[in-house]
Parts: sequence; structure tokens; C-alpha cells
Amino acid sequence: MLTLATQAEGEPGSGALAEPEIFASLQGEGPSAGYPCAFIRLSRCNLACHWCDTAYTWHFTGDNRPHRDGLVFERRANQLVLSEEEAAARILALGQNRLVITGGEPLLQGAALARLAALLPDMRIEIETNGTVAPHPALDGQVAQYNISPKLAHSGNPADLALPPERLTAWAAEPRATFKFVIATPDDLAEVLALAENYAIPRERIMLMPEGTDSATLRERECWLAPLALEHGLRLSDRLHIHLYGDTRAT
Repeated sequence: MLTLATQAEGEPGSGALAEPEIFASLQGEGPSAGYPCAFIRLSRCNLACHWCDTAYTWHFTGDNRPHRDGLVFERRANQLVLSEEEAAARILALGQNRLVITGGEPLLQGAALARLAALLPDMRIEIETNGTVAPHPALDGQVAQYNISPKLAHSGNPADLALPPERLTAWAAEPRATFKFVIATPDDLAEVLALAENYAIPRERIMLMPEGTDSATLRERECWLAPLALEHGLRLSDRLHIHLYGDTRAT
């Protein structure tokens, strides 16, 4: 069974069935930006980025980890459980040949994802992960691409939790892994360059993406981030889905 986020916040006790966050859209960021994809968003995360734009997947009532918006979400209204068979049927009905598995932190549910992937043998699967969890062995062989987003100091997570050396070393050696770093200020680049140096991460596999959940903020930050990417030979990632749809679920 898979634990998923919902497409909209439900009303606990209303009796209405929540819809799982399984949808078709254009990939908005990272190495596959612009491709039409099916998406499945899982619930739960082992980190707590204070600027997280999907806090409804983990910041539930009773969770005292900080978030800048100060919002907490009712678990029963924002989380549901679905069988791998039902999830696969919904994904296939979208008619796409690429699947993006995101979260939350998807690799916390590695065994269930392996069973889901086995039901989708013709789909190209990519996983978006914070890079702290090793892929389940039964899942790993079914994944075409890992989009690793290590969390820098400005995320508010302690480095020993967010940047485990053994995982960074393993991902740097994994040719299917691209590193996508969220950048909030120009000073964040120094941390990216230090990680690249310490773990021998090839620069052609590093992307810089501005932090922001509205077009104005993204454009403002790209004005200074683009020259830095050019100077250091790194790729720039926009957040296309924010420009197209805003900061909304199931997009």
C-alpha cells in the first residue's frame, strides 16, 4: 500500500472521498523540464524545509517542526492510502509514458514503489528525492532517473540529517542522478561548490534552481542566479509549473 497526498484538502468527517494526487502535467523543473508526464505525489518526509511548498505532505497537526507559513494540516484531510494496483490503474489512465514519483520523500516507501513500478513496465520512471534515503534494491533497477535535491543550510535542516556523507558519495557515483540545488541567496552557491568538491559531483550533473512559489520571486532571483550559473559552468533550472499554474496542487 502507498501513502499519498490528496489533490485538495478534504473535510474530515464529511464522508466525501479524497482524490489522490495522481495527475498529468508538464514537468516544471530539473533535467526533464517541459516533458509531459504522469505524476504521483506521496505523503510523509524525513526532513522539514522551512520553505517547503508541499508542506501538506508532512506538516500535520502535532508536528512541531518549523515552517515559515506557520500552517499545519489535518492528516486525515490531506493523506490517504491506495493500493499499488489502484495507483497503477490511475497512472495508466493518464496516457503518459513518463512517470515522476515525488513527495514528500518517496524513497521512504521504497518497497511499495517497487511493486508499483512492476505494474508499469513500459513507463520511464524518475524519482524526485532529497537524497537522504537509499533506493530499495527491488525498486532501483526500475528507475531511469533520480532527481536529487540535497537540502542546504538555508532549508533549516541539520546537516547531519540532510547531507549524509555516505548517501552523497553514492549519488555522486550514480550516473542516473542529477543534483538540483534550491538557491535562495547568492551566498548559497558557496555551499553547492563545496559539496561538489568534497563529493566529486560532476558539474554537468548539477542544476541551480531559485527558491520561490511565485513568478515575480523566481524572475528576480534568476536575474542574479543565471550569471552565477554561467560563471561556474552549472545548469539553471526554472520552475515552469509555477509560471503556468501558480503554487497549486496537482500541477
